[in-house]
Amino acid sequence: MIASIVTAFYVAGILAAVHAVMTTRTAPGAVAWSVSLVSMPFLAVPAYLVFGRNKFEGMVEIYEDRKDEIDATFDEFERHQEPWIVPANTSYEEAEAIRNLVATRVTRGNRAELLINGEATFDSILEGVAKAQDYVLFQFYMFHDDGLGRRVQQALIERAKAGVRVYVLYDEIGSSGLPARYVNELRAAGAEVSSFKPTQGSRNRFQLNFRNHRKMVVVDGVTGWVGGHNVGDEYLGLDPKLSPFRDTHVRLEGPVVTQLQAVILADWYWATRELLALTWKPTAAEGSDQHAMILPFSPSNHMEVAGLFFVSALNAAKERIWLSAPYFVPDEAVMKALALAALRGVDVRIITTGKPDSWMVYLAAFHFIDKLKGLGIKFYSYEPGFLHEKVMLIDDSIATVGTPNFDNRSFRLNFEVTALIADEAFAREMEEMLERDFAHAVLMDEDVMSKRSIWWRLGVSLSRLAAPVL
Repeated sequence: MIASIVTAFYVAGILAAVHAVMTTRTAPGAVAWSVSLVSMPFLAVPAYLVFGRNKFEGMVEIYEDRKDEIDATFDEFERHQEPWIVPANTSYEEAEAIRNLVATRVTRGNRAELLINGEATFDSILEGVAKAQDYVLFQFYMFHDDGLGRRVQQALIERAKAGVRVYVLYDEIGSSGLPARYVNELRAAGAEVSSFKPTQGSRNRFQLNFRNHRKMVVVDGVTGWVGGHNVGDEYLGLDPKLSPFRDTHVRLEGPVVTQLQAVILADWYWATRELLALTWKPTAAEGSDQHAMILPFSPSNHMEVAGLFFVSALNAAKERIWLSAPYFVPDEAVMKALALAALRGVDVRIITTGKPDSWMVYLAAFHFIDKLKGLGIKFYSYEPGFLHEKVMLIDDSIATVGTPNFDNRSFRLNFEVTALIADEAFAREMEEMLERDFAHAVLMDEDVMSKRSIWWRLGVSLSRLAAPVL
């Protein structure tokens, strides 16, 4: 019996090693996996089943199951988008490349409102939910059964009981502590609730490494919200270990909202195989004509869309790149884009948290910060509390607010989404917001690594080895 088990592990290790050689993204990664799978199959085979793939499979196949219906829905979406499309290169010169990556385009007739920190964000979202007449699409990576979680739950229950269609989607990993009671109370009121179910399909059975990290709300196809917040008291600054909590969302009106709605529709269909009947004719924002688009990033794409978007945006910058992210664990292409931007004289400022929620990710960042020293890039450590916002400002007219962290997990493994707003007035608002963040941060010494102890530097080196899955 034992001999059979040992033999089975070694055979599985050899087969997995062949798979790793043929599919792993980088040569060093292929070597590392193949050697470990052959030499240590008892440890490496289970690890490979969970962490060994960076492409999410099955989405194309499930869409083929109802191709005619899905095509008709997206034909309707695109038909109603067409009158609002901004001609190529009139708003954002990289828009055509981005369109080819994500199949969405820049639209006019929008309004974007920055929502700074948790109270402003959830006051806005819950006010919008209370006004819903037809449907509410409510998708978050993380739900907690705490004060904010129950406020959200009761707001959704009230609308469901009023006859509004309510759809709630969450991620299993992010919401792993959510009790069944919370979900059952929503369902009892008439809301439809589902987890994202990333392990659906035989090829995804063990792939716990893929997560739906999106945080999106759409009400009646008219108003939308997207950004960094999750549903939990800590996002209101009520966790003493992380307080004051710093995060940003954006409230959207206009044709861009139906782009956000299309992202939620696709996620809901994957989770439930249900194709929702939604409103696709956009409602223009009254008195505003901001240009905006939604960028969905997914590990089911053939190309690494998130990483390519960031490289494109960084390469397009002429005067300024200001970005805020809790985790700074970029890949080689993004590192080169940042270096090239600094070398051509772009003002590059990056602010990350000084109060970590994960020591491994926090330490890994210093490896990459050290690699970029001597280029004039300014790194800031946000000191008051935990900084969780994911925003970027390019020059004086392009701003993004979304869910992706500046790390390999968001670039390759997570389902993410970002709103891009091409508008000078909105960019000025973000500039003022980031200047306040810089004022509450400490400018890092370029020689921060050399001034730390050998044990601290060892921790940084060991942590960065896990960068591909952080």
